[in-house]
Amino acid sequence: VSLSSPPSIIHSITNPPLLHATMASKIRKSSGSPDEFELQVAQEILNLEMSSNDLKGPLKDLFITAAKEVDCGAGKKAIVLYVPYKLLKSFNKIHQKLIRELEKKFSGRHVLVIAQRTILGSSYKRTTRSAAPRPRSRTLTAVQDAILEDIVYPTEISGKRTRCKVDGKRIVKVYLDSKDQANVEPRTATYAAVYGKLTNKQVSFVFN
Repeated sequence: VSLSSPPSIIHSITNPPLLHATMASKIRKSSGSPDEFELQVAQEILNLEMSSNDLKGPLKDLFITAAKEVDCGAGKKAIVLYVPYKLLKSFNKIHQKLIRELEKKFSGRHVLVIAQRTILGSSYKRTTRSAAPRPRSRTLTAVQDAILEDIVYPTEISGKRTRCKVDGKRIVKVYLDSKDQANVEPRTATYAAVYGKLTNKQVSFVFN
């Protein structure tokens, strides 16, 4: 009796752990383990790295830190990928190709890439006993502005105006570059819904 296992059995025994280990390299959480959805997203990113000539090289050293589904209303959902701040520029270089391919995989759900940022409260200097002032890029306002820029990327924001409604609520009107209007306009409802969920701020988008 041969002690060697048939190739099909060898494959079924050895492949899942190897596949899981490789998939896990595409998502690195600061704490806790990836959930089922995050592993699904990581797998799709890995698949693109393995199958796309355009993305194979650029994706090799890239990974996400989290993936979340966001309810945008009217039965629509978006997918938010959080990436390390230091890798954002690398993701931006392949942004359009990566987003296009992922949206095909996820049935047309809009996919957004947002850098993971840390907000430092106004008590930062006192709690850390640091002589250095709080970095402006870490204030709540700065981080929320940066999130907005990430959401609309690669479209540029040309201006913003805050308007107070009759009920006292504020709405921020965001002006986007009109050269991208044809591609971006169908996504603006998603942009507003995701930004609202992440910051609790209401925005509207117009093109100029």
